[in-house]
Amino acid sequence: MNIRKILNILTLFTGAIAVTFMSLWIGKQAYSWLPPQAAAESHLIDDLISFLVTLGAFIFLGVTSTLVYSIIFHRAKKDDFSDGPAIEGNITLEVVWTAIPVLLVLWIAGYSSQVYEQMAIQGPAQLVHLHNPMGMESAYAATKDAPVDALAEPVEKIDVVAKQWAWVFHYPEKNVTSTELHLPSDRRVRLALQSEDVLHGFYIPAFRLKQDIIPNHTIDFEFTPIRTGEYRLTDSQYSGTYFATMQANVVVESPEQYHQWLAQAATHKPSPANNQAASEYAQASTQAVKTGWATVAPAPSPLVNYPG
Repeated sequence: MNIRKILNILTLFTGAIAVTFMSLWIGKQAYSWLPPQAAAESHLIDDLISFLVTLGAFIFLGVTSTLVYSIIFHRAKKDDFSDGPAIEGNITLEVVWTAIPVLLVLWIAGYSSQVYEQMAIQGPAQLVHLHNPMGMESAYAATKDAPVDALAEPVEKIDVVAKQWAWVFHYPEKNVTSTELHLPSDRRVRLALQSEDVLHGFYIPAFRLKQDIIPNHTIDFEFTPIRTGEYRLTDSQYSGTYFATMQANVVVESPEQYHQWLAQAATHKPSPANNQAASEYAQASTQAVKTGWATVAPAPSPLVNYPG
């Protein structure tokens, strides 16, 4: 074995180690690109994203470093315009570079499916049959910091109604209705998701939770908030002209503060909540010059104890 071949092997080995460690480091940085983990289930999605970033970085750095190495050490000599050697197909090489992508895709699909099941996200097939398949019984994902006994059974049950274009939350315990979603920290929560009109999507980025809401179906969805603070709920599905206004605050607070808020809200008489979609629709209807296409009139402003 000549010196050049030994140097090529050493270069390949060293480069592979460098690319691997750099890819792992980039994958760790992916956690800082995401919102704070506000639910026990969020680490499942974050781990998946970190894995995909690590894999993507490894492929990108591997291909790029190979090209740079080839350009620097294997470029043609100056004024050499001759053709390269006539090399026919290498069956072994073709099998390898076909098998590796196939295995990677299967690996990613299997991992993603496992996370999908652990999050208990119900897809169209499950929603049609109105049942959770095996392995999708709850969105439970315990964390080291969260109390084990607090994550066992749902202790808070909240009804969620989506309509064009507003969110309405009903708390059966005190018969309180609100346009702001309040949740106790470190307590299991079960939401009963319903739609009054079209397809909507329940999406809280900080929780990493997104569930389609199908009209004429009640979808039970569980999760565990673990970080106090204020977050944002949006409609992840295009539900009509004013779907961008269909947002709501999500307030995660201590169990004591949560029950205090619930008791205080129960003393308020129901009143119409502010509805941005209705306001924009009314403003557009009074304009002298009509612009755009006709749109569905927003649902009346909901009557709530706590407008947010």
